[in-house]
Amino acid sequence: MTGVITVTEPLLEVEGVDKSFPGVRALHDMRLDLSSGEVLALVGENGAGKSTLMKLLSGIHKADAGHFRLGGKPYEPTNPRHALELGISIIHQEFNLVPHLTVAQNIFIGREPRRGKVLLDERKLNAEATTLLEKLGLPLDPRAVVGELTVANQQMVEIAKALSYEPRVLIMDEPTAALNDAEVDTLHELIRRFVRPGTGVIYISHRMEEIKRIADRVTVIRDGEYIDTLDVATASTPEIIALMVGRAINTDARPQGVRDDRDVVLSVAGLGTKDLLTDVSFDLRKGEILGFAGLMGAGRTEVARALVGADKIATGTITVHGKRVRISTPADAARLGIGYLSEDRKRYGLLLDADVKANIALSALREQFTKGGFVRDRALRTKVGEYVGTLRIKTPSLDQTTKNLSGGNQQKVVIAKWLAKDCDVLIFDEPTRGIDVGAKEEIYQLLNELAAQGKAIIMISSELPEILRMSHRVVVMSEGRVTGVLNAAEATQENIMHFATLRPDENPADAAELGLIAEEGIQA
Repeated sequence: MTGVITVTEPLLEVEGVDKSFPGVRALHDMRLDLSSGEVLALVGENGAGKSTLMKLLSGIHKADAGHFRLGGKPYEPTNPRHALELGISIIHQEFNLVPHLTVAQNIFIGREPRRGKVLLDERKLNAEATTLLEKLGLPLDPRAVVGELTVANQQMVEIAKALSYEPRVLIMDEPTAALNDAEVDTLHELIRRFVRPGTGVIYISHRMEEIKRIADRVTVIRDGEYIDTLDVATASTPEIIALMVGRAINTDARPQGVRDDRDVVLSVAGLGTKDLLTDVSFDLRKGEILGFAGLMGAGRTEVARALVGADKIATGTITVHGKRVRISTPADAARLGIGYLSEDRKRYGLLLDADVKANIALSALREQFTKGGFVRDRALRTKVGEYVGTLRIKTPSLDQTTKNLSGGNQQKVVIAKWLAKDCDVLIFDEPTRGIDVGAKEEIYQLLNELAAQGKAIIMISSELPEILRMSHRVVVMSEGRVTGVLNAAEATQENIMHFATLRPDENPADAAELGLIAEEGIQA
């Protein structure tokens, strides 16, 4: 945490704010106060009103009632540029960068130094960017093209751009969603250097462990209303979550494992790809949730992509229900009953501008809902309605545009799509990325229900607590190879990290003592 214990004078105050849109009351009597020199975490489920409040603060929308004060004076931004001029800068979860421009050009876009009235002064631009990046301690080349940077470095460009305005209040919306642990540490160090008397940060995140590390206080909102503000040092994670969702949640539940006599649904032996994977082997049983853990770049997503034919397999075999198969395309995988829920659901999993009905029915449209070349709309609506009810998808109607749903409900729509296809194997890649704690619990419950019904599930996650919470066994990868397979009793954060940091060519001397790898190297 930043070290603020006693609340000082208010830097930003929100009092009695209301905001409604046609048919929706987004905020009611909202209040919030950010002290000078403080990091204030803002938490709430998706749809709680966080984004609406941030849009009011950044001048995108105007409040229907209530008022804002910045530094004790009325704060009434008329548009985002005006908000920046008044001293509030926001970093949105969705990047606002121009890919074909350089780092320097993105940081100072619209404020570029010029020679005369027309010509861009590229030398001065790069010099100013270099000075800023060095001041912030960001190892970025101001001449680098943003579209060629990693997602983490693009995030750093966003931060540099926001701080270049020298704001009094910096609002960060899910700033670590695409960062690994080391990059999160760098970000938090930047925040600590920024926060001083006269400045403050509103930090929006679903990650409780990060809030504990960086924030001084946490404000909880639910259903568009203020609930409470707690000191992070004394508030427990279950207490914060209960305030967010309005009920207590058991975050310590652990799976008990799957019996060895369960049928093997999917068997992978010696799987390799040209670019990364080498000799990947594992079995997946009926009713099992098999977690895949590892550091960024370990090859977890590449395994999933190879299994569904998105990446070409160079070596190895895949067996489904005891029959060796060849999977060359995602369509081949779907025909074999293997469904893949990508980590980037908006890009690969959904037609965002299509309605909920179309998205769910898409995978099984030809087989189940078409006759004589015509779509059987009544049958389609009936079946889709069943999935919406079963998965508790919150949508006004089946005709609602999918992009208007919350992240958790969009994820449920992707799941429904593959359930409509009646897949026996479901591969979830980062199933709860970008969704709130309450929605996470619903996804967890859904995965457990699917496993209880006999579905075989692979779950890839960068969050170790999630892996431990959900997995009957854990496959740990490093540099494109499987370095360990742990059952639920053996899986701890320490053991997983041991194998995640093990070089594939190292001989894990202590693995035999721990009993973590079977003789075949496939099943613990």
